Amino acid sequence: MKDENCAYCVEGQLVNIFGIKIGELESSKVYLFREQSHPGRVIVAHKKHVSEIVDLTKEERALYMEDIAKVAKAMHKLFHPDKVNYGAYGDTGSHLHFHIVPKYKDGYEWGGVFAMNPEDITLKDDAYDKMIQMYQKEL
Repeated sequence: MKDENCAYCVEGQLVNIFGIKIGELESSKVYLFREQSHPGRVIVAHKKHVSEIVDLTKEERALYMEDIAKVAKAMHKLFHPDKVNYGAYGDTGSHLHFHIVPKYKDGYEWGGVFAMNPEDITLKDDAYDKMIQMYQKEL
């Protein structure tokens, strides 16, 4: 099922506002978050348009969690965070997705909840391209 008003379903301009597609895994699509206050931050969106994790079957949930773990493992290897935060929100966009946010002890927002979109750090296209290529090699 696809929602024509959903950024993750439609992609293109809607998702490009906040993310750049890295690629697809078995049950999900992975996007580099444009705002990079937390270097390496990504979003893992389920391929199916569902609002809640309980809307997935047991098997779908297991596959999705495997995808999230795979992305987190790549993040640890590439960016060496001290901790990774996982956030599944969706108050305004009801498509199941997790923000996977690397946190660094000497870095931005250590010790607190990450800001959804602080709009502090954006990168040049070549820097985004490099990060995407790094993830693609690991995923």
